[in-house]
Amino acid sequence: MATAEPGKLGIAQKATLGVFTLAIMNVTAVVSLRGLPAEAEYGLTSIFYYLFAAVFFLIPVSIVAAELATAWPQKGGVFRWVGEAFGPRWGFVAIFLLWAESTIWFPTVLTFAWVSLAFIGPQQKWDQALAANNIYTIIAVLVVYWGATFVTLRGLKASSTISKWGGMIGTIVPAAVLILVGILYLFQGKPLQIQLGWDKLIPDFTNFDNLVLAASIFLFYAGMEMNAIHVKEIDNPSSNYPKAILISSILTVVIFVLGTLAIGFIVPNSQINLTQSLLVAYDDFFRVFGMPWAGSVLAVALFAGVIGGVTVWVAGPSAGLAVVGRAGYLPPFFQKMNKNGVASNILIVQGLIVTFLAIMFVILPSVQAAYQILSQLTVTLYLIMYLLMFCAGIYLRHTEPHTARPYKVPGGEAGMWVFAGAGLVGSLIAFVLSFVPPSQISVGSPTTYVLILIAGNLLFVAIPLVIYAVRKPHWKNAEDAADFEPFGWELEGRHPGTVQKPAPAAETAA
Repeated sequence: MATAEPGKLGIAQKATLGVFTLAIMNVTAVVSLRGLPAEAEYGLTSIFYYLFAAVFFLIPVSIVAAELATAWPQKGGVFRWVGEAFGPRWGFVAIFLLWAESTIWFPTVLTFAWVSLAFIGPQQKWDQALAANNIYTIIAVLVVYWGATFVTLRGLKASSTISKWGGMIGTIVPAAVLILVGILYLFQGKPLQIQLGWDKLIPDFTNFDNLVLAASIFLFYAGMEMNAIHVKEIDNPSSNYPKAILISSILTVVIFVLGTLAIGFIVPNSQINLTQSLLVAYDDFFRVFGMPWAGSVLAVALFAGVIGGVTVWVAGPSAGLAVVGRAGYLPPFFQKMNKNGVASNILIVQGLIVTFLAIMFVILPSVQAAYQILSQLTVTLYLIMYLLMFCAGIYLRHTEPHTARPYKVPGGEAGMWVFAGAGLVGSLIAFVLSFVPPSQISVGSPTTYVLILIAGNLLFVAIPLVIYAVRKPHWKNAEDAADFEPFGWELEGRHPGTVQKPAPAAETAA
């Protein structure tokens, strides 16, 4: 998941980024290792799922977001894009869902962080027992989350060092080590825990349950749209941006595929645990080579990486929501900014929600069950936002054809239909599959599992709709509203969704 701050869409006019630089920025923003065990259960079939998600999600998100970001670079991010197409009501739903899914994401990613920390001990059995303890998990999640919140309340400068070094140490280095571990394990002829063969690449489509966990792979690629704001900083963006997307997409897929296979090579399928398998793979391999201490080092590095990402994400979506809220879309209570320019009340409410969700780890049958339900709810809410974004990309091509687009989706209108259409289809498939209880994981009552997901989605979509419906004129902060540029359809005196009038000839010539 990305760690850039949504809502900050200032775009430099001078070309300062090379193709490879932007590609590495994309990889760093998107790649996370915590979800690899979920796909390792599929063995070689995981390759199919990674490629499917790349074609039907990763590339469409990157290219469509680039056009939207350059055509509408004003404050608001996805609120601006969706609102330009369908009006501020649905734009507010989109930005709220971005904030909501990141809030729900915290307990799952922090669970992985504390599982990592549990594995710095000398005894793997003791480490696994501690990592699976519900009380330990809740205390650990809340301590780290509220710690990150208090750091964030001190302003961006206080958290920048943590996020910068945490990302480098906790993502790039462990990914390289994991891939190297898998390659060495394979070439040393040790017994593989997955079956090899071309026939193992294609999923068994007759078994519907096999597709359920694969739906979560779409969230692996989420966040590529954040770096679309840098399109104008590239020389010849119509040519070089697609090159950067191609390079970053290949690197991202390679890291995910090889990292997943490395876990599958070492950890037996029956022992794969969604929160522990990555650490078990490191431990098992290093113990074989008489380096048990190395597993502890990697566990600390992974912990640092998660903390770095969480520190940024605690502030990022809340900052985007606050910008929109101060333009009149949130009550004054949620618009409050502290002396460091941080949306303090939104952060506190966000923390209370995270606290409530963390308690689910005690109520549900196991940490793994709670982890899976919260992960799937994160996926579905994020996918709703992406569905709105893809629809906006297609719709704006027809309703606002005269808006300048420094970068355009290749292929004209047909190209937009192909790329955004692929994203729509892929996102919709993943969304539907996310509601089916996975047979590979014990989640308690399947009915309860589905009802929790349905209720969660209805709740988080209803909340912004209700807030928008009851908004009051005095909610609008005069200073911030003046700085928040109106939509194009507002400036032209037309309704959202109606066709844009061509610019006057004199203005076009100028």
